[in-house]
Amino acid sequence: MATVELKNAYKRFGAVEVIHGIDLQLEHGEFVVFVGPSGCGKSTLLRMIAGLEDLSDGEIHIGGNDVTHMAAVDRGIAMVFQSYALYPHMTVAENMGFGLKMNGVEKSVVAEKVAKAANTLQLQQLLDRKPKNLSGGQRQRVAIGRAIVRDPQVFLFDEPLSNLDAELRVEMRLQIARLHQKLDSTMIYVTHDQVEAMTMADKIVVLKDGYVEQVGSPLDLYHHPANLFVAGFIGSPRMNLINGRLKKPSDRLSEIALSDGTIIKANINTASAAPDSVVTLGIRPEDLNNTHGDSAMTMAVEVLERLGGTTYAYGKCAGAESFVVERAGSEIIKVGTDLQVDVPADRCYLFDEHGVAFNRH
Repeated sequence: MATVELKNAYKRFGAVEVIHGIDLQLEHGEFVVFVGPSGCGKSTLLRMIAGLEDLSDGEIHIGGNDVTHMAAVDRGIAMVFQSYALYPHMTVAENMGFGLKMNGVEKSVVAEKVAKAANTLQLQQLLDRKPKNLSGGQRQRVAIGRAIVRDPQVFLFDEPLSNLDAELRVEMRLQIARLHQKLDSTMIYVTHDQVEAMTMADKIVVLKDGYVEQVGSPLDLYHHPANLFVAGFIGSPRMNLINGRLKKPSDRLSEIALSDGTIIKANINTASAAPDSVVTLGIRPEDLNNTHGDSAMTMAVEVLERLGGTTYAYGKCAGAESFVVERAGSEIIKVGTDLQVDVPADRCYLFDEHGVAFNRH
């Protein structure tokens, strides 16, 4: 079983600690995405699993075996990088089979594995082409095929779609998701794009500054963010966050006073918090696409983004300089006008002064 386990994993470069005692359990067959902003440590963590970076402390187990001090080639993993790294003078078939050939695998076995991988990736008609005659998406599929022929326990992807245009990224996301279903293999995928994470993952690991902020399914993280960072990172457009004070703590219907005097009712348990304590109110743009609510705010519309079936209105609201509301594309909204924003109490999020989420009902 291709499980992956990190036990108290640390990474230091000299005196600088970049990975801080991470514990993770990744199950066989899961598609796990490491996501976070640039510099959060996600690629470093992936390279530690691959054996391309040594651990400073801790252990890594793959398939139940301790691989902490094992060479990368012996770990039963295959890695797909952002760069395709294809040999320009070789054909697609030769590129895909080169690693096996260098390991002394018989030609007939190499040919069989290449043909099987090509069939999986729909590359059968391209096996005799050179990389220069391939599109970006086709080259990336060849790089993935080179990994497949090795029959690894675990696939590692390090931002493999970063070099592709937007339309091709969507296509390749679907292809990689289908590939995961076909192979039923453990896959770990690194990206800074939370849309990729949400659409591809069984499990998301959100990282910040070398720490794990939260682990869970895409919808767990979306509906139940553990803290302010996860709430602001997961979701597109991002969650609206407004500073305020807890006017009326309650175990059922709390009241939050915003900086402009607006009072918002939120179906959140704040009974353990002190009155007048500093809080941050969170509301997702799509949760404001309604005709009634338990509270109301007024938004000054500055920019409209019309996408056909949906319109996003951007502007200032209740002391927040950056606020976005999702509305139906058919709704008439004009820049420079005020927009009534109704807030459902059961769609609010609330975070304490340390950024930790209060429990929602």
